[in-house]
Amino acid sequence: MNTYLLKKLLLFFVVALAVAAQAQEKVNALPDWAFGGFVRPEGVNPVISPLDHTLFMDPMSGKQIAWESNDTFNPAATIKDGRIVVLYRAEDKTGVKIGHRTSRIGYAESKDGIAFKRMNEPVFYPGEDSQKDFEWPGGTEDPRVAVTADGLYVMFYTQWNRKTARLGVATSRDLKQWTKHGPIFAKAKNSDIIVDKFHKSASIVTEVKNGKQQIAKINGKYWMYWGEYGVYGATSDNLIDWEPVVDEHRALKAFISPRKGFFDSDLTECGPPAVLTEHGILLLYNGKNNASHGDKRFNRGTYSAGQVLFDAHDPTKVIGRLDVPFLRPMEDFEKSGQYVDGTVFIEGLVYFQNKWFLYYGCADSKVAVAIYDPATHAPADALP
Repeated sequence: MNTYLLKKLLLFFVVALAVAAQAQEKVNALPDWAFGGFVRPEGVNPVISPLDHTLFMDPMSGKQIAWESNDTFNPAATIKDGRIVVLYRAEDKTGVKIGHRTSRIGYAESKDGIAFKRMNEPVFYPGEDSQKDFEWPGGTEDPRVAVTADGLYVMFYTQWNRKTARLGVATSRDLKQWTKHGPIFAKAKNSDIIVDKFHKSASIVTEVKNGKQQIAKINGKYWMYWGEYGVYGATSDNLIDWEPVVDEHRALKAFISPRKGFFDSDLTECGPPAVLTEHGILLLYNGKNNASHGDKRFNRGTYSAGQVLFDAHDPTKVIGRLDVPFLRPMEDFEKSGQYVDGTVFIEGLVYFQNKWFLYYGCADSKVAVAIYDPATHAPADALP
């Protein structure tokens, strides 16, 4: 072989190795303790989009409202009678931007988790009731739902009166008729440090028993993670009244916080109900990328999804955390909507037919689904 051909051959191998190395860097391999990868089914997303023709007689204004005409997003999910039920946030057109319209919660159910049949009216909304001062005019937002072993559904949601966001709780036996119990920290012994301050996003701990995902107890108490500018904790004996976890100075104790240079540099907002696994307590959360000191590989301000693992015996102790998101805005419907920077905002995670169905808001405008099959431990969303 002459020198020219040898040089060309060596150059070819060098380029090939560089391309292969670059491709390997983009593979987002997950640790054994993490869930994923989550695969978006082909040709089905978004599974819930706004509708103009569904009308609702609003008890607050006394007017017919096209209650889900502007946006449908940020969904909870659970199982009822062998079907997946998604409870999604819906905004009308009464305001000019997100946070300035009224939000209500709609109901959709599915036999396969992909094709949904929706109710024409919301099942949860502001009304002339004990929670009016907390929920009007902003509405009821961003639900997370889980179920007890005996079939009581517990929903945590944001009460938004356009002054202070608070975590509220409601219960139901059928996911359609709900009893509101008010702010979750109203009766806490440390209520004065939190109840009238901005707080939202609750992820109660669940477990899978006999093929059914249900609310669990940790060290004899119900346990939740909550918060958006950090992940905090709270405990309860009755699922209604919650006590925030505080330090020795009676200050709220954050278990994780935003990290400079990472995808979650601006927010670490709790996602769907956490899951007790063989590795520990797994919390999926929403990370917002800071515009100035975030991860430069991802768009400024974008919301992506992360995972953090807590010790099963000490739910305040972190034992694992992803440094890059496992789900990020990649599809057109995740990058176009009222949140222009792109969003996958996860709130609904449900165990169904031996798989995990993850429901999330897309650019604060629509609802999509991604599915994780534990039998095939695949990579997460590729890195840019």
